[in-house]
Amino acid sequence: MLTSGQPDIERILSKLSSAEGFDGDAGNIDKNRKHGVEQSEIEQVFFNPPSVIIADVEHSEKEAQWKILGRSDSGRSLVVVFTMRKNLIRPIYARAMNRKERTFYEEEVEKNTGIQQ
Repeated sequence: MLTSGQPDIERILSKLSSAEGFDGDAGNIDKNRKHGVEQSEIEQVFFNPPSVIIADVEHSEKEAQWKILGRSDSGRSLVVVFTMRKNLIRPIYARAMNRKERTFYEEEVEKNTGIQQ
């Protein structure tokens, strides 16, 4: 996973590496389906390199939230906002990347790996 000069990045990477699974509630799963994203695709983004993680500072007042930008097994470019609850990854919402996010993702991947997307 690639990062972009984010605060507490080591902490979130450590939590992700020791995560025991996913914690999805019915409300979030339904909300993501309305955006055309299935739970299985959300989980794939965490396992399909390369991905980029950035802090979601704007929405982190009550608990730390993060965004992961990556691809599903079918190659869909997705952004997933998530938090960690104990040892579980809790997706808050997911949707297709917009143009700005896609450009950022591609630039970060190329800058950090030399791989053009």
